Amino acid sequence: MITVQGVVDRMGPTLLRTVHADERAPLVGDVVIAESGKRTPVSSGDLVLGIAVQSTAEAVELVRQCGEQGAAAVLLKPPHAGRHAVKAVAGRVGTGLVEVRGATAWAQLVWLLRSVLDAAADEAANELNSGAGPFGDLFRLADAAAAVVDAPVTIEDANSRVLAYSARQDRTDPARVSTIMGRRVPDDVLARFRSRGVFRELSRGRTAIFVPAQKDGTLPRLIVPVRMGGELLGSMWAVVAGPVSDERAAAFADAAPVVALHLLRRRAREDSDRRRSAELVRSVLDGTGSARLGAAELDLSDDHHRVVAIDTQAAEKLAEGVRLALLERLSAGVGRRPAVADLHGLLYAIVPDTPGPGGWPELRTALTELAGPLVAAGTPVRVGELARSRAEADEALSLLRAGLVPGPLAVHDEVWTVLVLHRTAVASTGAGVAHVGPLTHLRARGDASWYLDTLYEWLRHPGDPRAAAAALSIHPNTLRYRMSRVTAALEVDLGDPDTRLALLTQLVALRWG
Repeated sequence: MITVQGVVDRMGPTLLRTVHADERAPLVGDVVIAESGKRTPVSSGDLVLGIAVQSTAEAVELVRQCGEQGAAAVLLKPPHAGRHAVKAVAGRVGTGLVEVRGATAWAQLVWLLRSVLDAAADEAANELNSGAGPFGDLFRLADAAAAVVDAPVTIEDANSRVLAYSARQDRTDPARVSTIMGRRVPDDVLARFRSRGVFRELSRGRTAIFVPAQKDGTLPRLIVPVRMGGELLGSMWAVVAGPVSDERAAAFADAAPVVALHLLRRRAREDSDRRRSAELVRSVLDGTGSARLGAAELDLSDDHHRVVAIDTQAAEKLAEGVRLALLERLSAGVGRRPAVADLHGLLYAIVPDTPGPGGWPELRTALTELAGPLVAAGTPVRVGELARSRAEADEALSLLRAGLVPGPLAVHDEVWTVLVLHRTAVASTGAGVAHVGPLTHLRARGDASWYLDTLYEWLRHPGDPRAAAAALSIHPNTLRYRMSRVTAALEVDLGDPDTRLALLTQLVALRWG
């Protein structure tokens, strides 16, 4: 557990500022997003994010409600956090008040808050179980390394994602601020360091790498790789004022083995949690286990959820990078692990069908921005029906793969017309409906293709020869000529509605089956 001020200190002044600290506020336990226009259920020790607050009156009411329910603090953006009325009610109800810097994205803030709370929980567990000293967690390690090198430090994994950072980040540059706010090094910053050969040097086993200041204003960096058994686990990055002495650089590098041990423990714990979560997701989606029990262990709410099927192999060589980006997106929910699993070469996720971080509307937008993967979603269902949503996601994905719906994303309840035609065609093909009647003789002709295409579009556009001709990219007069040929070849009464329906069913079976 950690105090509100402890959270603010670890997040740093680039993100948070304490407006009102209250000794009566409990220790922080979790993060909650305040719902717009509703009374948000809050537990003792919650940090409440006032994402939807639009006025001082709303801010006052939110702080009052949260304080009465025992919230540790309410987080608001300017100007609401600084209003006298808001500070006054925070003092009256005994809850903390924290200002979130205006440029901070709420979704990114959730990530960082969860990291801080997880680190605090790890620290408490380490001290309880093993009496761990000052190296109990990555944030304390970052602070210790920063003290050695006398510069603000980040600890990053091998994919340039920020795992922890020290204090004093306000003394850095925009590239570092963007890195912390986004919880990973931005692509443009990565490209600049890559062009200078930084990551090539990291892979070669150098003990410390100094990168001079850059023309765009990026300050110098002292970088130390974190290795164990020859494997690159991550790196430590210090924003320094200039060249660093060999003694200080060596002292900074001495922290790397301790960080490596922590990263290995973290990896083992995350791998175990991920395997357990994946097993639960598989059992829920296969319908082989108790959906209610699985949902409880996965911490799924009672809201409707969608099952999302993602084919990362469609991205070919980018598959692993796309997969990492997807997992990062899917982990954006507040206070819960992503419900993700691999099944038959596909990545499946159980996603709440609600707005906000980790919800389907936001995730849908994010997935459309990723180049490569095919994505399909089932309809929103209760947790007891997730196996059905999974089957629907599979069906929608099969339409994407067959090119029957435009990609890269298909939602089952939005492509229902294609589903009806496809199911009809599959059933009709199995029943052999296309092999009876006069259409059989027409299909045997050597020039059958244009006959069938013309009849299909004419039946699809009843009474509208111009639309039918446009679909065939021909002149309406050409359509009328072709239809006279088709009518003569079929020798049926196309004025009979049952005849037209039967022929259209046969043509749908041929085209969609």
